[in-house]
Amino acid sequence: MTAYLNALGVVCSLGRGPDEVARKLFAGDCSGMQRQSGWVPERSMTLGAVSGELPAIAAELNPQSSRNNQLLLDAALQIRDDIEQAIQTFGRERIAVVLGTSTSGIDEASRGIAHYLQHQQFPSDYAYQQQELSAPATFLADWLNINGPTYVISTACTSSARALMSAQRLLDMNLCDVVLCGGVDTLCKLTLNGFSSLEAVSDERCNPFSVNRHGINIGEAAVLFVMSKQPAGTHSIALLGAGASSDAHHISAPEPSGRGAVQAMRKALSRAGLQPEHIGYLNLHGTATQHNDAMESHAVTQVFPEGVPCSSTKPMTGHTLGAAGALEAAFCWLSLTHGDALPPHIWDGQPDPALPALNWVTTGQTLAPVPQRCLMSNSFAFGGNNVSLIIGDAP
Repeated sequence: MTAYLNALGVVCSLGRGPDEVARKLFAGDCSGMQRQSGWVPERSMTLGAVSGELPAIAAELNPQSSRNNQLLLDAALQIRDDIEQAIQTFGRERIAVVLGTSTSGIDEASRGIAHYLQHQQFPSDYAYQQQELSAPATFLADWLNINGPTYVISTACTSSARALMSAQRLLDMNLCDVVLCGGVDTLCKLTLNGFSSLEAVSDERCNPFSVNRHGINIGEAAVLFVMSKQPAGTHSIALLGAGASSDAHHISAPEPSGRGAVQAMRKALSRAGLQPEHIGYLNLHGTATQHNDAMESHAVTQVFPEGVPCSSTKPMTGHTLGAAGALEAAFCWLSLTHGDALPPHIWDGQPDPALPALNWVTTGQTLAPVPQRCLMSNSFAFGGNNVSLIIGDAP
């Protein structure tokens, strides 16, 4: 069954809403990536933070108040009309929520525990359910008063890509008519200190696939799609195919040859009924770590021996962890709905001679004209967890 992606709410360091995010994305705008201190002791680093005020969570949902849920609420409010139309059309029991996250409300929990250690009691605004991994989906369902299947997937950096896959399965099984799907993750000390301890974080803006790459930047984002069995509006954009694999090579390092990444990409192509030459653009996982970029470049050349226009968008957003899969699928959706523009690859232009050369997108480049536009997005996670999604014109 075709899973149509009918509406998009998005907030990240590029901005808020599809139009602002698209304008800055296709211009290669990295201004949202800013150097900050105070997250990791004795260190400053470049982060993709969301600036400005976030919408307040209603008093009756106060136990679910967290920055993570506020980011999600910002994305949901952007498409509130589309959501309400779905509820009116199908009923509250036929609307599902499937999201990906890795942080949930752990930052609020960390501050609560610090307060407890100092005062032997939790602060008045602390609630354990803030930090449960299910919190974003539960909050969204409670806020909208909907009763369909509601859950969160947490598989590190593939979480929200898997949420889109899971949402499509719910539609295929006729367990619902519409799924609100995507992901949300928030900057927090636990995550930043953890990646810092792995020596995986660059202080400067990340530099994917360069010989001078030194690691990732962390960012935050919320992405929410309205996925449905039916198209809506003028754009019939769909999740055409998805592939997942788990090579289980190492808890934090990818399998060097790219075996699992290749398997995920080929599964996605097979399920979409496509050949590699049908893909007009590939959004790379592209974290700018030594191991990921080496693995991914080898995998891409195996699947696309004739080449494919590609880029990593993480220099503009940071790595948004559990939200990254949905965010980068959203960038493909924005290409299809904003004049076929493509996100440029932002780097220092110094290729790593040890890596196969890839076909980098430059600023102003657009999709080649074809009867059916098809774009792929890669997400790779700890534990050898790999997902590839294909977004394109519905057949």
